[in-house]
Amino acid sequence: MKETRNTFDHVDTWVFDLDNTLYPHHVNLWQQVDKRIGEYVSRWLNVSPEEARRIQKDYYLRFGTTMRGMMSLHGVSADDYLAYVHQIDHSPLEPNPAMGAAIAKLPGRKLILTNGSVDHVDKVLERLGLSGHFDAVFDIIAADLEPKPASQTYERFLRLHDVDPAKAAMFEDLARNLVIPHQLGMTTVLVAPDGSKEVVREDWELEGREAAHVDYVTDDLSGFLETLAKQKS
Repeated sequence: MKETRNTFDHVDTWVFDLDNTLYPHHVNLWQQVDKRIGEYVSRWLNVSPEEARRIQKDYYLRFGTTMRGMMSLHGVSADDYLAYVHQIDHSPLEPNPAMGAAIAKLPGRKLILTNGSVDHVDKVLERLGLSGHFDAVFDIIAADLEPKPASQTYERFLRLHDVDPAKAAMFEDLARNLVIPHQLGMTTVLVAPDGSKEVVREDWELEGREAAHVDYVTDDLSGFLETLAKQKS
């Protein structure tokens, strides 16, 4: 686990990404969403699955989400897109009472900042047994459809929830989504795959463990939070 001189002693707001952060990467729940996105792109643009895949990943990298690219370049409706791509089977998710107990012991507010929708968040938290552990959710709609890693999304989040970034910690599975939080003064934690199980990710999504804007790296968020909870108690 990478550690820096930054600590959590000053933190009073804990900010969590959702997908591949609050549940393990190897569950590959996002693989279902990824497939649905490809289907949506293929049908909307009337292109082959192979071409849709290329467009999907190009937009994801360039715009932060495929949805943003489809909206900007092809006039897609966000509501229609989100409803389709989040029609997935959440049953692979299992309750995580240890994480719930650790989150409950952290002093201060706990918030979710995600490029997904509130509806998706609610379903994931219910399956994980984490419903009620968070004070608020800032989703893609609250972000005015501008996804992470756009700087204005973080700034909007901070304003809306009155968060002092110098007293906040951010947990994320994509290193590029921690650049702006780090610049704003947040303590940053990259949640990475544990290396022992197969995960479905793009190569660039797995980069950044040694980046200067990443203060900590963990492949066991539950254990990491349990340790923090003990230190803060």
